[in-house]
Amino acid sequence: MKKITKCPWGSFEVLSEAPDHKVKRIIVEPGGCLSLQLHHFRSEHWFVVAGRGDAVVGDKKISLQAGGSLDIPEKEKHRVQNYTEENLIIIEIQKGVYCGDDDIERFEDKYGRA
Repeated sequence: MKKITKCPWGSFEVLSEAPDHKVKRIIVEPGGCLSLQLHHFRSEHWFVVAGRGDAVVGDKKISLQAGGSLDIPEKEKHRVQNYTEENLIIIEIQKGVYCGDDDIERFEDKYGRA
């Protein structure tokens, strides 16, 4: 049985994990917003399974919808927000020399974690 981790913005579960990569299923609930953050040791690829939302990667704002994807380079500030009334579901593939959940530097967070 997979462990689901609850967060202020929704939840995630780790689908696969190895020393050089991790795969997560992320659910951003309606109104949820991840912190503006970056990772020092990994890049990420997001594939949107369901829902819609907005992502910020660097200085670009990107609309997300089911079937879309985007790449987030290592050390690039990013965030995602769900402005809709349905869950935004993303498969996140992390690749790098370290994929631990503590490789996060937060800059802004509406839940007071920055």
